[in-house]
Amino acid sequence: MSNAAKVADFDVKYDGNADMEAAIAACGGDVRAALRATLVANAFLEDNLEKALALVTTGFCAAKVGRADRRRNPVEKKTV
Repeated sequence: MSNAAKVADFDVKYDGNADMEAAIAACGGDVRAALRATLVANAFLEDNLEKALALVTTGFCAAKVGRADRRRNPVEKKTV
């Protein structure tokens, strides 16, 4: 399946024309500058997403291991 077909199959009700016009206006009417700013922002967001996913995955795995260890070696209650 081509990329064009994948995009066509993706049903989204977002019309970005107003946002595109605002981005171009924010860059003084320079379309290339607006695209550059969008790509930089996208790279920043992707980097932050990767960092967040790494933290979530690490935390989830550590919590799972901790629970599994407690099931295998339950803490014994001290009797007085």
